[in-house]
Amino acid sequence: MKQQAVVIKSNRYGITLFLNRDLPFQELLEAIGEKFRTPSDFFQNARMALALEGRKLSQEEQMEIIRVIEENSTLEILCILEQDALKESFMKRIVEDRQSERDSSNGRFYKGTLRSGQVLESETSIIILGDVNPGATIVSKGNVVVLGNLKGIVHAGAAGNENSFVAALNMAPMQIRIADAIGCSPEEAPYTRKNSRKGPMIAYSEGGSIYLEPITKKVINDIRI
Repeated sequence: MKQQAVVIKSNRYGITLFLNRDLPFQELLEAIGEKFRTPSDFFQNARMALALEGRKLSQEEQMEIIRVIEENSTLEILCILEQDALKESFMKRIVEDRQSERDSSNGRFYKGTLRSGQVLESETSIIILGDVNPGATIVSKGNVVVLGNLKGIVHAGAAGNENSFVAALNMAPMQIRIADAIGCSPEEAPYTRKNSRKGPMIAYSEGGSIYLEPITKKVINDIRI
């Protein structure tokens, strides 16, 4: 039986594309475009997370797939998820809390990768739909949530709110600052880690120190952006 170029599975919060591993990438893009050109009430003006399975893709190829989907439908891709149940729960919580209130002009969402030298400032809590590369900086008076890799510098609670937090799907920052508390990269001055497990992590301030711990289902339920 001939393997299909692309198979789509979806739910309320996201879609998964199962991709043919042997098809040339440009042909794969054409097949994806054709799939999403087909009218579907389910995808009408929806905002969803995207998961990609079946073949290894570079970041550039992932961005090309997002571009093709958005050019051939009214669907908006919020982020790309790895196939990990906890990460999907994390994304589900963020989507539920903010989908009805989303307004890109108020600084609460930023879609894209922050590269070295870029500085993003927000008067409110902010959700980054992408990666924060080394050398990039985020400054927020509220909380910071990174739905991707956090490898740059982040300052939450910049107006002095010690109850602010920083959360990321993959936490590896150069520096985290929450109000006046500062934590550097592990090579310079280790954070206090309550658990060394990799994956979604949350950083918070307590007694002038920055603590990191895994994001559990209980933590997800307690998150308020």
